[in-house]
Amino acid sequence: VQLQAYGGGLVQAGGPLRLSCTDSGRASSTASMGWFRQAPGKEREFVAAVNWDGGSPNYADSVKGRFTISRDNAKNTVYLQMNNLKPEDTARYYCAVSRNPMVLTADNASSWGHGTQVTVSS
Repeated sequence: VQLQAYGGGLVQAGGPLRLSCTDSGRASSTASMGWFRQAPGKEREFVAAVNWDGGSPNYADSVKGRFTISRDNAKNTVYLQMNNLKPEDTARYYCAVSRNPMVLTADNASSWGHGTQVTVSS
């Protein structure tokens, strides 16, 4: 698994961004995939995850109703559509993969991308 995340940037509050993460190693089609984020001075936190076939999306309470996770196994890619962004969403966003096809957590993640920065201005 080799994860490459992209799509971050600077956006005004209320605006959208779409993150993508591609597994160039092409080993993630049977794995759960998802996103975590870490803001300066804070611990890494779970954002969203989806199981191996794109079902059972799971979200942190702080992003429910604003973020949508999806995946395209033909492209070995997981997406995070972020709408109505808030300054508190500012963080470096990391995609991750777990060999567990149904559940992704920080503890069972087997591979991490290098992250992409999202900055939301007020």
